[in-house]
Order: sequence, then structure tokens, then C-alpha cells
Amino acid sequence: MEFFRIHRTIPFMRHALALNIISLLTFLAAVFFIVFNGFHLSIEFTGGTVMEVHYEETAPVDDVRKAISGLGYTDYQVQNFGTSQDLLIRLPVRTGEDSTKQSQAVLSALQVQHSDVQLRRVEFVGPQVGQELLHNGLMALLFVVVGIMIYLAVRFEWKLAASCAIANLHDVVIILGFFAFFQWEFSLSVLAGVLAVLGYSVNESVVVMDRIRENFRKQRKATVREIINTSITQNISRTIITHGSTQMMVLSMFFFGGPTLHNFSLALTIGIWFGIYSSVFVAAALSMWMGIKREDLVKHVKKDGPEVELG
Repeated sequence: MEFFRIHRTIPFMRHALALNIISLLTFLAAVFFIVFNGFHLSIEFTGGTVMEVHYEETAPVDDVRKAISGLGYTDYQVQNFGTSQDLLIRLPVRTGEDSTKQSQAVLSALQVQHSDVQLRRVEFVGPQVGQELLHNGLMALLFVVVGIMIYLAVRFEWKLAASCAIANLHDVVIILGFFAFFQWEFSLSVLAGVLAVLGYSVNESVVVMDRIRENFRKQRKATVREIINTSITQNISRTIITHGSTQMMVLSMFFFGGPTLHNFSLALTIGIWFGIYSSVFVAAALSMWMGIKREDLVKHVKKDGPEVELG
């Protein structure tokens, strides 16, 4: 499906060197901030107080957030739990206050707004549980990365596979770098967003590389640079349809999904745009510089007579 077709090939590789130098500097900066700034981990990882409250009618989520903010909390979570009448509130650890004191202060603030609120449960989640969640999340990220590497190694010739892998690593590190630099809260939902971006970025890279491989077989007299430029140009309409529709959905979560989905959609937005960029200017350019050529992608089968070319 195409909205339009571009009849003139766009010379994407003309500025590949300059753009990849910028990408390298951005990547190194992201690594620097990840190492020296670290992440602003949410209470899911650091531990804190968990409260479950119940309302007789639909829980006023915005009013609850205002009440908790009025107590001086900035790092907290409020979300529906089970039904529209139940809320789960997560509060960070405060020096000099235990879970009982925190929950009573919050409950008093909520009862000022709505007298029908009831406290159903209070628990303290220790940091050791958060560390276990963080470890499991990082292991999930590692397994996803390894799985993608295996898939790319089977799917493509090694130069294309290595280019895709580097481009995908580029996307993930830069997303993490944004969160480390701006100290945006890093939660389980953000980690889920990073995992989603990995799959999304792989899909875009695979589509571009498939088209490059196909054009190597069709355009026998074209140069490598011409084939790469043609392949990317042919994919523009598909890229606009796919990423445009996805971005509209993500923006709806960003603007209307509330605090719970804010950082998740932010991670996806960064990943979508850098996924497009890396597939075009990082993966394709790296494969060109690694010396990809037609002979790498077209197999020759020797029969009794002369060699027969497949593809």
C-alpha cells in the first residue's frame, strides 16, 4: 500500500558520514549520562509504601493526585486497581516516616476531599523487592537483545545483520540516555517501552535491508550507493504510513493517558523517531562501509555446466 510514489531517487547516503559522526557523538554522550548520572528509578525499583483505597463511587483520580502533591510528594503513583472505585497508591520512602505515618497522612488528606474514602490495605515494599524487579527487567532486556541478534544472524548475511544490530543498540542506548540526562522517572512501564522499541526498530531495519537485498538482485549494473538510496526511497511511503499511524496512537497516550502512561509514551516517541533515523542513516550506511556487495547476497550453484546464479 502506498500513498504516493517518488520517481526520483533521493541521495540519502550523500550526508551519511556527517550524520553518523553526530550519531556517534550522541551515542557516547548517552553512555556518559547513563554511567555518571544514572537513572531516576521509580518506587517500583526503590521500594516504598503501597496503599489501596476504596470509594463508594468512581474514584476521583485527579483529586487524589492533587491531595498527595499537596503533602509534598513529587514521586508517587496513583492508578485504578481492579475497579473504577479502587485506587492503588505508591509512595516513596520518606526519612523519619514509616508506612503507618505516611498512609494516615494521605488518608486524612483524601478524607478532607471525600469523606467516603476507605483504607483497604497498607504495605511496605522493601528495596530488595525493587532490586529483584530491576534485575528481572534487565534480564528480560538482555534476552530480547540476544534473541534479536540470533534472528538477524539467521535472516541476513553477516554485514547486513551486524549493521542492523548496531543500529538497534544505538536506538536503545539513546532512549536510556534521554532518561538519564533529564532524570525522567524510569519505571517498569518505561522498560516495557524500551522493549517495544527494540522490536519496532528491528522491524524497520529488516524492511530496509530486505529491500536492499532485493534490489541487489534486480539492479545488476547499479552501484552499492545507488541501490541503497533507491531502496530507502522506495520505502518512504510505507514508513510514513506505519510510523505515522503508530505515532498518532502514541501521542494520544502522551496527551490523554495521564501520568501513568506519560513516560511510557515518551520512550516510544523517542524510539519511533530514532528507529526511522537509524534504519536509514546508521544501518544502511554501516552496511555500505562494511563493503556489502552483490556477491554477498546472491548465491551461485555450480551444476555440471557453468555456474547458475540464484536470485
